[in-house]
Amino acid sequence: MTNKTEKKESMLLNILLNIIIPTIILTKFSGADSLGVKNGIIVALAFPIGYGVYDFTRVKRVNFFSALGVISIILTGGISLLELDPKYIAIKEAAIPALFGIASVVSLYTRYPLVKTFLFNDKIIQVEKVGEALKTHDNEEAFNNSLRNASLMIACSFFLSSALNYGLARYLLVSPPGTEEFNAELGRMTFLSFPVITVPAMSVLFFTLFYLYKSITKLTQLSLEDIFVDPDSHKS
Repeated sequence: MTNKTEKKESMLLNILLNIIIPTIILTKFSGADSLGVKNGIIVALAFPIGYGVYDFTRVKRVNFFSALGVISIILTGGISLLELDPKYIAIKEAAIPALFGIASVVSLYTRYPLVKTFLFNDKIIQVEKVGEALKTHDNEEAFNNSLRNASLMIACSFFLSSALNYGLARYLLVSPPGTEEFNAELGRMTFLSFPVITVPAMSVLFFTLFYLYKSITKLTQLSLEDIFVDPDSHKS
């Protein structure tokens, strides 16, 4: 047991610094009479990058997904400031989730499928108790099949995100880089990424979560209370 409790992330602060403020700057303050096109991009992207640094200092460890998010933002800024063809932003937006999807599929052929990292780990599930119950009911092979199906579902959520990322970027980014119009389009893409991309992808992920935990209860004959880790056990 530890006496320290990990500080919870503020969802409001996350949305404010990663979506709302950059969107406002890119759409309203990138004109020649305010920040200007290039300074608008730099200032707008400074907020999510700053939040990524803050998140690292808060948890005192590198969060892989946060680090990848910061890298993605830096790439977006670099492509915009260098005034490269907007198609490269679309390709970048699609490439990152697509790589995760491919990794999810490839991980099925290793000892460590990614579904265990995302959904079936000892921070969420009482892994040892579940393992013993599966062995008792001779359902280990059936559970491995459920893990495989869940991994494919997670891969589908990443591929869906990849396709939506690419489509949104290609649809919105039509003006030449280095213009106020391009910044406004980049701002709209940032704002719309949550409802257009995150919501559908998260819906698939929640369905996967429901499927996996439904399978666990069926194959182990354990209740959800017996399966999940008690959050209070980490507080004392």
